[in-house]
Amino acid sequence: MKLERVTLPELAGPEQRSGVLNHRTLAVALAVSAVFWMLGCYWDTAQSMVAIWQRSETFAHGFLIAPISGWMIWRRRRAVAALEFRPNFFALLLMGVVGGAWFLARSAGVGVMQQFCLIIMIPLIVWSVLGSQVVRALAFPLLFLLFAVPFGEFLEPVLMKHTADFVVTTLRLSGIPVFREGQLFTIPSGSWSVVEACSGLRYLIASLTVGVLYAYLTYRSLVRRALFVAASIVVPIVANWLRAYMVVMLGHLSGMKLAVGVDHLIYGWVFFGVVMLILFWIGSFWREDLDPEPAAPDLPQTAPPGPRSLASVMIAALAAAGLAAVWPAAAERLEDGNSAPPALAAPALAGGWQEAPGRLNDWSPGFRNPQAFIHHVYRKDAQPAGLYIGYYRNQRPGAQLVTSQNSLISNTDQVWRNTGETARLLVLGDRQVPAIEATLRGPSARLLAWRWYWVDGEYVVNPYWAKWLQAKSRLLGRGDDGAIVIVYMPYDDRPSSTERALQEFASAMLPAITASLENARRGRPVS
Repeated sequence: MKLERVTLPELAGPEQRSGVLNHRTLAVALAVSAVFWMLGCYWDTAQSMVAIWQRSETFAHGFLIAPISGWMIWRRRRAVAALEFRPNFFALLLMGVVGGAWFLARSAGVGVMQQFCLIIMIPLIVWSVLGSQVVRALAFPLLFLLFAVPFGEFLEPVLMKHTADFVVTTLRLSGIPVFREGQLFTIPSGSWSVVEACSGLRYLIASLTVGVLYAYLTYRSLVRRALFVAASIVVPIVANWLRAYMVVMLGHLSGMKLAVGVDHLIYGWVFFGVVMLILFWIGSFWREDLDPEPAAPDLPQTAPPGPRSLASVMIAALAAAGLAAVWPAAAERLEDGNSAPPALAAPALAGGWQEAPGRLNDWSPGFRNPQAFIHHVYRKDAQPAGLYIGYYRNQRPGAQLVTSQNSLISNTDQVWRNTGETARLLVLGDRQVPAIEATLRGPSARLLAWRWYWVDGEYVVNPYWAKWLQAKSRLLGRGDDGAIVIVYMPYDDRPSSTERALQEFASAMLPAITASLENARRGRPVS
């Protein structure tokens, strides 16, 4: 019988395990500290997200995203404990790129892009400090934080239009005559309007958020996850169409006694809840639960791999913190510009148009918090016309020229309605001006309105181009001044004659409007 010497693997002693774990705990603490430092540097951006969560029911779920992400990270703690911490300095390069994108978004006043950049920096910090293995293991919980960004309001007009199309079509198929004017439609029992709350955006966002989380926790197959997420997008849209049709039918069949007040919203949420329960119930038949986290063994084991070098972890954390601080400091220096309020004066009279006292009606544009504005009425040969100019400088959240919160009709306006819009290229005198034409309807009047932006000396209507011009102007040291220009007239049954009169008014006043805006930008009084 031959005896051989067998070498057993060396078991980590208590002191070795304690030292490694202390190093790993310090590495995690450095990564978490870098994340909180970054949030402090971009506090204005973080605060803007929280403000939207507070004021908008559509995005109130944002308060739950971080706790849910933290819970999923906690579930993965044992898997992460078995990984090697190796700082990745390539992630620092990406962090610099994302920080630069935040800087450009700040210059252009694009709040949602700033918020996305803020959230993306969180996994990049984890990647740079703790390494690729850790960020790969925590990829979903970290990327789930993107749902905290209040994004999607640009979809409201499209969703409203499709909802109105479906309701009007199904009503006609039901044998009910319908007269439609934009998002307004009238049936024999009364009038209805598809407003922002009827767009279904909040249903869509809630369904998508919960659907993505459910797909991750319930399925392992990428195909099943993708199919369930797709269903989470399609089902709430179709469900909202059916909800809107059912609400109108309830009101019609009850003689406008049901579904016309608070119960309108209650029916909607109850119906949405039932539809979501059915969706998740059907999805549960194909569930593929993720493997549970392995239990921690009680016996001594080989020490978990510690950081390659605690010094490299500290360097990565300090570099991430430094990169986080660079861009807000640069933005603050860039914004130290003209802080004087703009001296916006009324344009000089031209073309025989004379300023008239009072207002045409009780309509007022829903553009929030301009630094200066004028809203005047003019007359020529008994033809009235209105002019509104809202001027913005040193723009910030809540006081921006181009934002989804600004519109011809305020979201809180229960009287006036926008019945349709279209893009136009106007010939005003010797220049062409792009404009958005809208027809507005109030209780006793209808208005034909043209509007356009004035940014960096140019008249534009494309909001993305306006943002680009604003960023370019600010980066070149010319400030972020911009304005909204609206000309409008009342009309009755002859919109074509009103259009000709409005074109005459705009052509006559445009040079004076331009001079007034340029003088306000340069800080000179109008001569």
